[in-house]
Amino acid sequence: MKVLFQGDSITDGGRIKDNTWDLNHQMGHGYASIINSYLGAKYPEKKPEFINRGISGNRISDLYGRWIEDTLLHKPDVISILIGINDAYFTINSECGSEYERFKKIYRLLIEEAKEQNPNVKFVLMEPFVLPVGEVLKAYDKYLKQITPLQKATKEIAEEYGAIFLPLQEKFSELAEKYGASYWMWDGIHPTVSGHQIIADEWLLKCSSLVLNEEK
Repeated sequence: MKVLFQGDSITDGGRIKDNTWDLNHQMGHGYASIINSYLGAKYPEKKPEFINRGISGNRISDLYGRWIEDTLLHKPDVISILIGINDAYFTINSECGSEYERFKKIYRLLIEEAKEQNPNVKFVLMEPFVLPVGEVLKAYDKYLKQITPLQKATKEIAEEYGAIFLPLQEKFSELAEKYGASYWMWDGIHPTVSGHQIIADEWLLKCSSLVLNEEK
């Protein structure tokens, strides 16, 4: 079973991209690495394979631009996507992100092209999220205005294609209310180590059956 993680800097996790011999740093230092290490160690008989192709700064249009070489050529069985926060960021700061309709249009293209290659490919669509910390706090209303429709679009696309939708905003908002937002995200966008663990826990809870090739 081959699982491919796609997305922006949150998925990227500072992974090494030009040193393929160094297998210790191919998954980065975020939730994708946590998922890999847990499932790989717990189920060695399944020999799950994990690939991280997240790239920092990516909007959904950037992801589509590299979809063939960074996703389809790897022929994954499961594709997990976390995208959207940069679309919100760039819409707010330079008016070059993708808003609701365009976001959905491109998301459909990603899924349709993957399904053309492999009709049995499974998808995990992760909800983009934001918390009121640092510079984000100063424009939090603007971020919510932009990210909320993209969260809605992600859920709608998941329902449309029978993908697993992984909600994250409510979880982080609840934790922020209890322990403080900066404990989970150091700038309102990028999770701390503890924040990455929360993402991994939610993913493992809801999506492990895909990796183990078991019925949910």
